[in-house]
Amino acid sequence: MDSDGRLFTAKSIVFVALCGVLAYLAFAFLPFLAGPGPSPAVTGAAVQPTTQGPAPSTPTPSTDTGAPVPAGPASSPPQRLVYQAADIDVVVHPLEPSGEDQATQTIVPPPTMDGYWLSPYGVPGVGSVNTTYIAGHSWVDRDAPFNRLSTHAAAGDRLTVATATGEVAYVVDSVTTYEKSGLKDSHIWQVAPNRLVLISCYTDDFWGTNVVVVASPEDPLLRLNK
Repeated sequence: MDSDGRLFTAKSIVFVALCGVLAYLAFAFLPFLAGPGPSPAVTGAAVQPTTQGPAPSTPTPSTDTGAPVPAGPASSPPQRLVYQAADIDVVVHPLEPSGEDQATQTIVPPPTMDGYWLSPYGVPGVGSVNTTYIAGHSWVDRDAPFNRLSTHAAAGDRLTVATATGEVAYVVDSVTTYEKSGLKDSHIWQVAPNRLVLISCYTDDFWGTNVVVVASPEDPLLRLNK
């Protein structure tokens, strides 16, 4: 029991040992947030059919602009994260925030060393409509993969995310720490198709700070793809 009289259960102690609350989320469930799948087709008001004469005999100009098309795989949920510079190679599972998570704007992944994709957000690949978020625990008493985000991650590193449709390569833009209480207000929750964000606890302050790695696709065309 703590100083406020709250009883700690065995389950809560396990979460504390892993590093406590992972991150505070603010924008996960707002109506305007794009879902994980490809952008839906644009729909508008119904158009009444009109009588149309024969097609003109002159050829119609081509609408092909010759713009390059991203060569990456179609957007699909992440299944594996490989970050060689940080010695990370983990399976990624989907994580759907519960009603309690939504009410408290907090989320705690299961107590494993795997990665967890926040499924209300984006997926990587051609057709992505939002940022892909992968979270994982840092551990106090062992060398877990996500611990190394705090010690090995650096701007310029290359990493890959594997999906059912292929692999997407990323380059790290930044490695930043945030107070857990302020992470929900960070710019990392802004909609950015094909951006990748990795979140864990910062090993110099497990209880109060998160480390956040932001990466962009190696293919510049994917950075522009929406």
